Amino acid sequence: MRTILLLALLLASTPFFSQTEDEKQIKAIYDKALTDGKAYDWLDHLSNQIGGRLSGSVQAQQAVEYTKDQLDLLGLDRVWLQPVMVPKWMRGTPEFAYFETKPGLTTNVPICALGGSVATPDGGLKASVVEVNGIEDLEKLGKEKIEGKIVFYNRPMDPTLINTFASYSGCVDQRYSGAAEAAKYGALGVIVRSMNLRLDDYPHTGSMGYGDMPVNKRIPAAAISTKGAELLSGTLKLNPNIKFYFRQNCKQYEDVQSYNVIGEIKGSTYPNEIMVVGGHLDSWDLGDGSHDDGAGCVQSMDVLRLLKETGYRPKRTLRVVLFMNEENGLRGGNKYAEVAKDKGENHVFALESDAGGFTPRGFTIDASEENLKQIQGWKELFEPYLIHIFDKGGGGADIGPLKDDNMVLVGLKPDTQRYFDHHHAENDTFEHVNKRELELGAATMASLVYLIDKYGTLPSKKVKG
Repeated sequence: MRTILLLALLLASTPFFSQTEDEKQIKAIYDKALTDGKAYDWLDHLSNQIGGRLSGSVQAQQAVEYTKDQLDLLGLDRVWLQPVMVPKWMRGTPEFAYFETKPGLTTNVPICALGGSVATPDGGLKASVVEVNGIEDLEKLGKEKIEGKIVFYNRPMDPTLINTFASYSGCVDQRYSGAAEAAKYGALGVIVRSMNLRLDDYPHTGSMGYGDMPVNKRIPAAAISTKGAELLSGTLKLNPNIKFYFRQNCKQYEDVQSYNVIGEIKGSTYPNEIMVVGGHLDSWDLGDGSHDDGAGCVQSMDVLRLLKETGYRPKRTLRVVLFMNEENGLRGGNKYAEVAKDKGENHVFALESDAGGFTPRGFTIDASEENLKQIQGWKELFEPYLIHIFDKGGGGADIGPLKDDNMVLVGLKPDTQRYFDHHHAENDTFEHVNKRELELGAATMASLVYLIDKYGTLPSKKVKG
C-alpha cells in the first residue's frame, strides 16, 4: 500500500507535457506533406512533360490546363481561369557568339538573348568592345568612346553579401536597363554578365526593357556566362582591340490571351475575408522552370490539399492563385489585383513562394507592426522544423499589387545560396529540386496559413498626426 501511495505522489509531482492544438495541427501538416505530398509529382509533370513555360507560349497554355485539372481533382469549392493579356516574345534559333583576337582567330563564348530584346541583323553583329562596371560608367566614357561599339557590362554579383537576393539587386539594373542606356551613347549592342555567383558556362536570361524608345532605335542585348565574361574581360586587358560577334533572331509579337489559374475553399465563418497563396506559372524557356517558379506553384497547390486532408476547414476563404507572366510583365499579378478591386473583395493576407524549392528557413513579412509581432510570436511553433527567420521584408512580386494598409504580405524564404546557380538558366531543371526540401516548404506555408486563418489579422494602429 505504501509503495502505491509513493508511486501516486511521484506521478502527481511529474509534469505532463501535452501538445497544444496548434502543435498537433502543424505536426499533422508536416507529417502529411512528408509522407503523402503531391507537390513533387505535380512538378515532375510541369517540368518533364511540359517544360519551360514562357509567357504566351504553347507550353504556358498547357501548364494552365494541367494545373486547372489538378485543382479540379482536389475537390475545392471552386476552380476557374482568369483571363489576362500577356506579352509574347520568342527566342528563335540558338544564339551564337565569339570574340576575335586577330583575323581568323576566334574563341566561342556562351550567350543567350535577354527577354524582350530585339534581334541582331540577319548576319549578326560584329564590333569592338568597351567594358564597363555598370550603367554609371557610360557617362564617364561618353559618346566618343561608346558609339559604334558593343558595351560589355561586367559588374558581378557581390559575393560578400549573405543575402543573395541583395547581391542580385545590386547589379540587375545593367541587365534590365543596360541596352536602353547604352543606345543613348550610340552603342550597337550590349553583352551583360550573367546574374550568377559561381563561375560556369550557363548564360542567364531575364527581362529587359527599352522604355519608350522607338523600335528602330533599339539595340540587341544578350547575357554572357560568368566564365565567358571572365575570359572576355581578361582578353580585353591584353588586347583592347578585339572584336565581338553575336547573332540572335528573337522577336516580340502582339500580346496574346492567357490565364491566372485560381482555386478556392470558401471560408466557413468569414467567407468575405480572402487569403491568397501562390506562385507564378510562367517561366523562362532555357530550362524547365522547376525552381523559378514551378516549385512555388506546386507548393501553393499543396497548401490547400494539406489543410483539407488534415481535416482543417478554413474560417476564411482560401485561394491558390497561379499567376501568369511574372517574368516579363507582371500582368497576372496586376490583373488579379485589378479584378479584386473592381469586385470590392476584401483580401487580408497573401503568401507567395518565388525563391526556389530549397530548404525553407522562414518568412519575410510586409505588414504592420501589430501583425509582424503576431507572426513572430508563433516562432516557437516552427522551431521544431528548423524554421527560424521571421523578418520584416518583401512579400513577393505577384502579391505586391494587393498591398494596402491592412494587408499582410508574406514571402516564403528558403535557403538562397544555390538559387542563382539556376535562376533563368538552362540548368533550372527538375533534377535540381530535392523532394524533401520541396515538401518541407509546402508544409511550412500551410502551417502559417493555418495560424493566420485561425487567429486572423490585426487592424493597423495608425499614429494620429
